[in-house]
Amino acid sequence: MGAGARRVSLDENRAGGNVAWPRIESLPSPAAAAHVWWCPLRATPAEARAWDAVLSPAEQTRATRFGTRLLRTRYVIGRTALRRVLANVLGLQPEQVPIIRGARGRPGLAGDPRIDFNVSHTGDVALIGVTDGGRVGVDVERADRTINVDGISRKFLTDNERALLAPMDADAARRTVLTLWTCKEAMSKATGDGLSAPFARIDVDLHEGRALRDGPGPYAPHDWSLHAVQVPDGHIATLALWRR
Repeated sequence: MGAGARRVSLDENRAGGNVAWPRIESLPSPAAAAHVWWCPLRATPAEARAWDAVLSPAEQTRATRFGTRLLRTRYVIGRTALRRVLANVLGLQPEQVPIIRGARGRPGLAGDPRIDFNVSHTGDVALIGVTDGGRVGVDVERADRTINVDGISRKFLTDNERALLAPMDADAARRTVLTLWTCKEAMSKATGDGLSAPFARIDVDLHEGRALRDGPGPYAPHDWSLHAVQVPDGHIATLALWRR
């Protein structure tokens, strides 16, 4: 991916003064055309201020709209980490990465349609996915997240998926629903549909890995591959590749 680009090491340089860049960990690639990174969203006030300078004016404005300092800091860290990753892929400096808002607000890169990326947050961590093999979506959830299994199943799962849950105990069903949700959410982020995606008609098969069994419109099985991401313990994550 990114053949010919001048790679910028994610370990080199500092954001300014004695402030290091956000910690970014490369995870095992779940697919040949994709790469993923893990970033803890924790920082001191001084670090957050230094990293804010890397963001575009639009990103800086958006950061001010978060209601608490914690949420603002997490946004700044996540966006800085994303810019570092994309700078590494494109051979640019982080502040030079041309991130734009595309159709329906989905972020993209100006002038470089070959590279696609996506980001997911949960709590104080972020997952970043990048591909040059189509469109990518990622989703990460805490494995201990409390959810309404019955309510989600009725509203968002298919008959096949509900049948999979039937023999399971409560905790196994909860974890399975979270896994199914990461698959559907990752796909909806790849298309840009977000929460308007037809989740109840996107049929995911978990019997042998993760695969799309059926779906309407852009969610045709032959156009998709789903991949479990090896994230740190306590989390569940999926990467979806859409070969349009």
